[in-house]
Amino acid sequence: MSWAAVLRWVDALHQACDYAGAARLLTGLLRDLHAETAGPDQAEALRLLCDAASIAATVLRCLGFPADAWLGAERCRDAADASGDPVLRGQAAYALARAAVACGSYQRGQTIAERAVDDLGRYADRADGAEVLGSLHLVAALASRSRQRLDDSRDWLNEAAELARRTGESNLLSMFWGPTNVELWRMSIEVDDGDPGRVVEIARRTDPSAISAGVRQVFYYADTARALARLGGRDREAIRLLLTAERIAPQHVRTSAELAATVLTLLERSRRQAGGMELRGLRERMQTG
Repeated sequence: MSWAAVLRWVDALHQACDYAGAARLLTGLLRDLHAETAGPDQAEALRLLCDAASIAATVLRCLGFPADAWLGAERCRDAADASGDPVLRGQAAYALARAAVACGSYQRGQTIAERAVDDLGRYADRADGAEVLGSLHLVAALASRSRQRLDDSRDWLNEAAELARRTGESNLLSMFWGPTNVELWRMSIEVDDGDPGRVVEIARRTDPSAISAGVRQVFYYADTARALARLGGRDREAIRLLLTAERIAPQHVRTSAELAATVLTLLERSRRQAGGMELRGLRERMQTG
């Protein structure tokens, strides 16, 4: 099997939120691709290595290893720099910025994303360039929200939405770029520090099936559940959505600290109500991994 075929397999596992399966393949793939960069197909090996390292950073971040995710993003940056491709450099900046935010280095993540937006702007006419540029706007929005600058975050999201309206849906680099993903990010950003009612409104008008990957669909159901838990009065619906998210991506849901907090909140409110048994089961599964 070619390295490109293995990478497609890894990406499919990642998109399905099978982080354990992706991690098992990534170890050997990263080693072998690194060795291939010294061979005659260096340019292709560097491109594949950049993609593989980016996926590795995402998998590690989602499993709760932000420092390791940063190391993966650095390897992505090294491959991108060696390739000289500005779009791959933008892709690496996205991985670095996301890892920085996961590590709690919000300003660093903001700076990385903003600089990359400036650098990549001239390549926005490339299809893959627009996808990466838009994704950098999204991570800049996340960093702004993490820095308690919600208005700035919304500005970044609005710029991303405008770009997405022009490009439409795209997945050239497995970044799920497009109007649907912008709305999913808007939900994630509003759910904690913004308006949970707005999250529910966005959920009503958004079709998560427009993005085939479970890795994005799970955020739709999980963030809607979190918003409903914050609003109160619709706990049964929140529980149903949490269980839906778990069916789509059990590894993701069971390792999420944010969702663990939501489940605990719902448990405290429903000790003797219907749904308590389902919540206790989910809580147990989250504690055992």
